[in-house]
This record gives sequence, C-alpha cells and structure tokens, in this order.
Amino acid sequence: MSMNQNNEIQDYLAGLNPGQKEAVLHTEGPLLIFAGAGAGKTKTVTHRIMHLIKSGVEPRNILAITFTNKAAKEMRDRVLTALEKERGLTGTSFQEKPFVSTFHSLGVHILKENSREIGLTRHFSIFDKSDSLRTVKDIVRDMGLDPKQHEPGKILNIISREKGNLKNAADFAESIQGENNTAQHSLISRVWTEYERKLKEEKSLDFDDLLLKTYKLLKNSKEILEKYQNIWKYIHIDEYQDTNKVQYMTVKLLAEKHQNLCVVGDIDQNIYSWRGADIKNILNFEKDYPRAKVVLLEENYRSTQNILAAANSIIKINTNRVEKNLFTKNAEGEKLSLYAGYNENEEAHYIANKAKELIGKGVSAKEIAVLYRANFQSRILEDAFLTKSVPYQVLGTKFFERKEVKDVISFVRAGLNPDSMTDIKRIINVPVRGIGKVTIIKIFAGQKEELPSGTKIKVNQFFDLLKKIGELALTTKPSEVIKFIIKESGIEKELRDGSDEDKERLENMRELATLAIKYDHLPVGEGIEKLIEEAALATDQDSLEKNEEAVKLLTVHASKGLEFDYVFITGLEEDLFPHQRMNTTKNKEDNEEERRLFYVALTRARKKVFLTYANTRTIFGSTQSNTPSQFIGDVPEDLIEQDQTFEYREKIIYLEL
Repeated sequence: MSMNQNNEIQDYLAGLNPGQKEAVLHTEGPLLIFAGAGAGKTKTVTHRIMHLIKSGVEPRNILAITFTNKAAKEMRDRVLTALEKERGLTGTSFQEKPFVSTFHSLGVHILKENSREIGLTRHFSIFDKSDSLRTVKDIVRDMGLDPKQHEPGKILNIISREKGNLKNAADFAESIQGENNTAQHSLISRVWTEYERKLKEEKSLDFDDLLLKTYKLLKNSKEILEKYQNIWKYIHIDEYQDTNKVQYMTVKLLAEKHQNLCVVGDIDQNIYSWRGADIKNILNFEKDYPRAKVVLLEENYRSTQNILAAANSIIKINTNRVEKNLFTKNAEGEKLSLYAGYNENEEAHYIANKAKELIGKGVSAKEIAVLYRANFQSRILEDAFLTKSVPYQVLGTKFFERKEVKDVISFVRAGLNPDSMTDIKRIINVPVRGIGKVTIIKIFAGQKEELPSGTKIKVNQFFDLLKKIGELALTTKPSEVIKFIIKESGIEKELRDGSDEDKERLENMRELATLAIKYDHLPVGEGIEKLIEEAALATDQDSLEKNEEAVKLLTVHASKGLEFDYVFITGLEEDLFPHQRMNTTKNKEDNEEERRLFYVALTRARKKVFLTYANTRTIFGSTQSNTPSQFIGDVPEDLIEQDQTFEYREKIIYLEL
C-alpha cells in the first residue's frame, strides 16, 4: 500500500471511535459486533464496506443484509454516497455495487435467478399477508368450518412459524404422527397442504417461502450455492439477534466457504421471539465460528446521559445477556417525566396536550413519538389528538395496502403471471363489468366456452387487456404501464367524476405512477419487477417515508430502528407493559423479553422521555384498576420527576328527566 493510500485510509477512519475502528479494520474471518442502541452500527458497517473496497475487494463481492426496507435503503444510500466521493480512487472499479437488501429481497433475487429450478417462471407472484389470510380463510370455509371458530390468522401464524423452522407442509404432516396428532394439528396440516396446492397452482410464493425455498435451493444444489458463495465473499448481517432458524441456516451456507462473516447485533434488543427470532444464534456465534473476533460498541451518540442511565438500570436486571454499559458524551439532559392518569382518557389527553405544548415551543411534530405496547391503545390516543387538533400519523397505514393501489398492482401481476387466480379474482370486476360469481367459478373451472355470448365477450375483453398489460410491462417504462392500466381498464373514467372519496382513490393510483418513475431508469422488465417486489415486501415503517409533519403513533415493536427527539411510553401498567397474554403463564424468557422491549422504547429518545400510565383502564368493556408497571420502579428515583401540571376530568352531562 502506498503512503498516499495509507494517508487516505487514516483520514477516512479519523471519525471512528476505537471500537468502530477495530471492527472496520478486521476484514478477514468471522466478526461479531455487539452494538448498543445508538452506538453508530450503520456508520460502522458502511465504513467497513468502504474499507473493504479501498483494500481492493470488488464491490460486487460484498453482501449486506438488514431486516427492514428502511434500514436497507439507509445503508445502501450511505454506501453509494461514499462510493461517489471515492470515485477518484485508483485501481477500484465502481461499475458493480455491493448488494444491500433485506432477507426477503435477497430471497426474491436468488429465486428469480433460479426460478426454473423451483418450477416457477421469473414472474412468480408474491402473496402478501392479506393474500395469504384471504386464501386460508377460503380454505377453512371450503372445509365447511367457521373461520370465527378456526381463526385463519392463528393458523397462518403457526404455518409461518413452522416454515421459519425449515418445515414445509409434508414435513409438518410427518412430525405430527402418533401422539402429536391432535385435532388442531390435523386441521392445520390439512389447511397447509391445500394452501401449498393453491400457491403452486397460481405459480406464487408467500413471504415465508421467499426464505424457506431460498434455503432449500442453496442446500440442495451445490452448484448454485457455490455460485453465490463465489459472488458474495464478504457478508454483513445486521440485527443478527433477530434471525430465525431459516435465516441463520441460509447465512451459514453462504458464509461457509470464505468465513468472512460480519454480524452486528444487540442481545438487549432481541424482541421478536414470538415470530421465531432465536437469541441463541448470536449467543452461539463464537461456537459456530471459533476464530471469531468480538468487538463491543458501547458509546451512544443518540441519547442524553439521563436516558441512558435509565436504560442501563433497566436492562442490567436481565441475566441472559452480554454485559455492556452504554455511555455518552452528550449532555446530562432532562429527567424522565412520569404522569399517572385517572383513566386512559386522562392519560391520552395529557399526551396530546404535552405534544401540543412541545410543538408550540418550536419542536417539529415528526420528532415526537407516542409508543404503546398493544394496538388497541391507539384509538383513545387518536381521539385525544383529534380533540386537541394535533397532527398525527398512525404507523402501519401502508400506501400499498390501499384497495385501489392493490387493484392496480394486481393488474400488473396478473398480466405477467396469468396463473395468478388470486389477482384475477380481485380485479375481474374492477371497474364493474357485470361478471358475476357463477361466471368467475366457471372461468376458474376452465369452462369459459360454456358462458353466454354476451358474458363471453366481456370476459375475453378482460383477458385481452391482461395480455396487453403483460406485453407492455416487458417493453415499457413502469410509470407508463401504471398510466396505461388506470386509463385502459376504465378505472379513471369510473372514478374521475365520482365522489370526493372516488377522486382520492384516483389520486392514490396516480401517486403509484409517480412512485414508479424511480424504476424507469432500469432495463425494461426489471423496473416493473422491482415495483411489484416493493409493493409485496412493504413494511409498517415504509409508511414513514413521506415523513409527514405529524406526531407518530406506533407500537414499541414497530419503533425498533427509529429515533425521535421526544418519546412518550404509554400504558405502563402491570399486564399491559409488561404484557400478559390471556390464558398464559409468563416464564423467565418472556419477562426478559418484555424488559428488552422497554429498553428499546427508552433508547428511541434523543432528548426527553415521558412515562405514562392510567390508574383505571377499560379493556373489552370491563373497567379494571391497575398497578403501575414494575419498570417504573426499576428506574432510579433521581432520574424521574412527577408531572402534576396537567388536570383533566371527563365532563359529566346530567340529563333532566
């Protein structure tokens, strides 16, 4: 390495603390980075990727996997920005870029490149959660069972969990033989088998298949595995503590040849065991990779000293963790405020009122977040924010979940994949074409020729439109395809002169065409694939992309990876937070996970935390008295101040009889 190159690297590393620098400079062999909340892990991984490239590694040989689209986009943008700055570096090719994505997007990429190997076309459809739920619900009904009694959501959750543990329908059926074959297991097995048949029939995969089938493909084909091992010689996995079995095993396969695996995680932020995340994956990393180097990142760049002191005091009570103590050079900051409401209405109005005060003092509304443990808590909070005229946004209202947007996407998917009966069923009467249920049944049964002549004309016109869309999708820019669908399907004509709600739906469709422009630069066919993939894999956090000037209302789980200046942690009552599910007994692992969840909530805040609870709360129509959460008592008294400046009582209206 020349003296100039050495100086460049020293300048480049100047902004890193000792732990970050140690992680960046360790380029060969396994690396485990324990990164505390706000410790600059994205910066560390980004710098490490850049250092690899500066050291002569081809960008195309680098893989980085995160858990959310938002995190993947942030890392991708940072890497590409750094690459642009370093474009003048001699001896390095920037034509190829590192592959930065989520696990699911990685699965889509590998499966599309090898679609024939799994009996699909490149344009297979991806069932989103609502597609899967609707299909399972139909299967339960077709079995003559009541979906209210045999909840499709619960059945789907079990199927999802089992797929995460590397099982398919046949594996599950085999595992429940003998004593394990309960009535419930038998039902799930039958539903799952039929569900798999429908997916295969429609040349479709669901979310979990994107992971499971990728693993099975790599596991069963030495040639395909070696291809990707030789492409991705340097692998980075973010949030490693949240990996489930199928993700863990896939990473193990990909890293097997070169062993250049860098994983970043924080045991104290492991909050997804209920969906299969296994904390043992990160705890056993040094057993899996005996040559692993371990780096601890404890310096926090986000929060005040008081917030970190509270977080440290909370999490140290857990025993299943690696010892670390977050510290910061930031200011001491304000104490945590504690407010006890008479009931949930008073608690909600306190929060809305305090948020309004903050906004009045110049705080940006989007820098305020209200976190809650359970989704039902949002309703009363929304009421209070509406009453106080405080702008708010509930995280989870996804653009791609709107009916009209899903309709347009279904036109594209059905055009590219004529076997996608789920999409065809969805849009065959969008706009209304007078095609009834009996006609749809005959179409799906292959009896199109038996239809009355007038109906047959309508049906043929619909399928001709799908054929045009399919051809156009492979020859035209994505934005033009969306515009074509809106106009030629008749949707625009139907909605243009309708109600205000109709016009809003049309605007949402046009917004989809605008969004599609960002894929117009890609090769024809590839751009529309990326748009469909984005729609299928969108998450709750993606609804924040527009960054509305509004207070954010979201669950603590959904807040992972986000940060705000001011954070309200609400409903701090025993059995609510920490949460106690109905008819279940908590074990030590559950208690520790709830404590980790509170730790995550605290460490979302940069400047100030507000803790609130209600002495009484009405749940499922029953009013109950509450004990304040144990978490409040676990925060040292000198870090908390009682807020008694707000008084609110519901008005009682007396009616004269």
